[in-house]
Amino acid sequence: MIAPLDRKICIAPMLDWTDRHQRRFMRCITKHAVLYTEMITTGAIIHGGEERHLKYNDEEHPVAIQLGGSDPKDLAHCAKVCEDYGYDEINLNVGCPSDRVQNGRFGACLMAEPDLVAECMAAMSDVVNIPTTVKTRIGIDDLDSYQHLHTFIDTVRKAGVKTFIIHARKAWLSGLSPKENREVPPLKYDVAYQVKKDFPDLEIIVNGGVTTLEQTKEHMQYLDGAMIGREAYHNPYFLAEIDNQFYGQSYDIPSRIEVAEEYCNYIQNQLDQDVYLGHMTRHILGLFYAQPRGKLWRRHLSENAYKKGAGLEVVEDALELFR
Repeated sequence: MIAPLDRKICIAPMLDWTDRHQRRFMRCITKHAVLYTEMITTGAIIHGGEERHLKYNDEEHPVAIQLGGSDPKDLAHCAKVCEDYGYDEINLNVGCPSDRVQNGRFGACLMAEPDLVAECMAAMSDVVNIPTTVKTRIGIDDLDSYQHLHTFIDTVRKAGVKTFIIHARKAWLSGLSPKENREVPPLKYDVAYQVKKDFPDLEIIVNGGVTTLEQTKEHMQYLDGAMIGREAYHNPYFLAEIDNQFYGQSYDIPSRIEVAEEYCNYIQNQLDQDVYLGHMTRHILGLFYAQPRGKLWRRHLSENAYKKGAGLEVVEDALELFR
């Protein structure tokens, strides 16, 4: 029997950011938070090469993959492929509002089609043994009543979905950019709380605007966990205490320098495989966020990691700023 994932803390899927290098860096800070890939479309997996899109590091576990799509057969095929790769969870994107995603008929626009989402989730759960979950908004455009969200959750849960990650904002499918859709619609955490009250048997994780561990603890008075997005990317070290505070661990919290040194071992391993340095260092620019000489760290990496022939010495030289 597969052990259930402990989703008290999740790191959100973020397009172009949460690649395998970023997730490996996260594991230098937290061993227990559930990590999510950036959204990968079914078409990319089917037509773009599995290895290119699905490769990850064993140290990333527990790691979930987020799929984008709306064809039940394609999703079932890709879910099985992802399970065979060893992912711990399949998550369906029903929250992204970008035009590109809408044109592919997936993402937030699927909130208007709960029956189709249920069909997609059933198709995936029929072929895999790992959890299949949904990440959604609280509404889209004029379909923003609580009754619509309630009907959506109720319809999809009947397909066997037990975990919903709710971005506590509605999404406008036209008129706002994806960035604006993360900031302009107001956060309504009370809506997520009400979903948990109405469906106490479901696992409800809240997403949107979570930037501190104190906020996370407050949400967990009402919900099962919190998903943290951009703050985890821009200020990653604030997560250093979550294993002890949320997962019952009691080990010494690594310093920022120790985090960087562990990641350096990974960088060298990847450089030996001809991976470009800048693909890895771009994810650690925020490690010394708000620290003395933190801007110098960021500048040194930004200016030198992309030079021809750049190697581990770029990071090692930057670390000397703090020794």
